[in-house]
Amino acid sequence: MIDQEFFSRLRALNDKFAAGVPATLARLGELRARFDPQAPDPGQVAELHQILHTIAGSAATFGFRTMGQQARAIEQRLRVLMAFEQVPAADWQDWLASLDQYTAWAAADPKSDDYPA
Repeated sequence: MIDQEFFSRLRALNDKFAAGVPATLARLGELRARFDPQAPDPGQVAELHQILHTIAGSAATFGFRTMGQQARAIEQRLRVLMAFEQVPAADWQDWLASLDQYTAWAAADPKSDDYPA
């Protein structure tokens, strides 16, 4: 027998995730706007990582498959940068460009499977 209460709770969680996407993207945008590639703030880097990690881990569950996959790719690139004591500003700029592309895409249609190559 299908558990209607379970599906009702799942729909509510899906709706909650979808409703939170604009705020999540806004927070990524705020952090990005203050990001200094010459001297990244470790707290900002950690928060960016945490947000991307959260999206990567939960988006697909709620029907945002590509959004989650792309967050995972950007998170993994960030994790590599975080592993080094010194990172050239150009490497941070490249990473920021990927974050910009991601947030612009997600703001337009976070459920789309058509992510720019």
